Amino acid sequence: MSVVKPFRAGRPKKEFVQQVNCPPYDVISVKEAKELYKKSELSYVKVIRPEVHFPDDFNPYSEEVYLKGKENLKKFFDDGIFFLEDKPSFYIYEEIMGNLKQVGLVALFSCKEYEEGKIKKHELTREEKEIDRAKHIDILGAQTEPVFLAYRSVDKLDKLILEGTQFPKEYDFEADGVRHILYVAKDEDYIREMQRLFTELPFLYIADGHHRSQAAWRVMKWRAERNPKHTGDEDYNFFMAVVFPHNTLHIMDYNRVIRDLNALSDTEFLAKLKEKFEVETLNVKGNEAKPEMVHTFSMYISGKWYRLKAKPNIVKEDDPILSLDVSILQNEVLDPLLGIKDPRRDKRIDFVGGIKGLRELEKLVDSGEFMVAFAMYPTTMEQLFKVADHGMIMPPKSTWFEPKLRSGLFLHPLENLL
Repeated sequence: MSVVKPFRAGRPKKEFVQQVNCPPYDVISVKEAKELYKKSELSYVKVIRPEVHFPDDFNPYSEEVYLKGKENLKKFFDDGIFFLEDKPSFYIYEEIMGNLKQVGLVALFSCKEYEEGKIKKHELTREEKEIDRAKHIDILGAQTEPVFLAYRSVDKLDKLILEGTQFPKEYDFEADGVRHILYVAKDEDYIREMQRLFTELPFLYIADGHHRSQAAWRVMKWRAERNPKHTGDEDYNFFMAVVFPHNTLHIMDYNRVIRDLNALSDTEFLAKLKEKFEVETLNVKGNEAKPEMVHTFSMYISGKWYRLKAKPNIVKEDDPILSLDVSILQNEVLDPLLGIKDPRRDKRIDFVGGIKGLRELEKLVDSGEFMVAFAMYPTTMEQLFKVADHGMIMPPKSTWFEPKLRSGLFLHPLENLL
């Protein structure tokens, strides 16, 4: 059973949404956030990244930073940039990127169901980032960005969400090559039917936003402890998310670049690779070098692309984690050959989202900053489901979803912001 609730979103008036909207906090650096703020003082980065007001060497986890975010959010309402929806509503969020289109439901979901494992995760979280986002929510008194959820496609539910695009269109704008459209669904019959259909779903899955989910759960715990009249129905017991049917989501490759060959020459490295992979030279450039199937990798080194196809003996198909291409690369190449044992912390490795294309990998290696790049075949939604259903955790940087959700279109107040 999946609980889903309408809510009174805080959101910008139509005429301000173009100036307010911004990328999510975790895909932009502080430097990038400051640049966005320079371009528009109405940018929502000053709420999700209030560090924009402080010197570069200022502690971003200082209470002063969170309080500045709270001040900025209150000013949005005081100045009439944001308003509070007049009644609990669902919102339908449509994104179009080239030939890709995904339509999801914006609603509240249960922190208790997350705690019970009914909303399944597939990534580890870092405590420092969890506490940062939890303090941000708690001090601001609002969840300012949504979690990105998925469910196994169900025809009736998919159709009902799509029907929501017939409701009034509130926003329709383009940002970073993606068209974002938001519809408001206040119809009570529609809301009831949506809730009924969600009760038939046994599980939901976190696609992106593990830290935000965990932070919302922490805030629930903190506020319940502080509230002697806690009932379980308070707003802090629910977190804001956008949920999509899985068959409309697009996972891109999440590629790797390495700074050195661990004292190996190109020739020695290729020889060692041939023990575990079928190695073929490719006479292509850029995106033409993309891997075309699972368990194949494209490698760029010394100005050339190679195709690496994993030999059957190193593929463990019966294991949800070890069968992942990111695991094969880590366990057969990055660790034993290049000495990268902890890709989360090793400074010799970096990660490049597939949205940047393979030309970016060529550029990084050709610059001399990195010696070798690996282009991955994207992790699939079925692989993600399999890992989550087994209660397992994917290796870091396994998935890169596009298009990203835009921030600043709606927020979930936990207390009176007016």
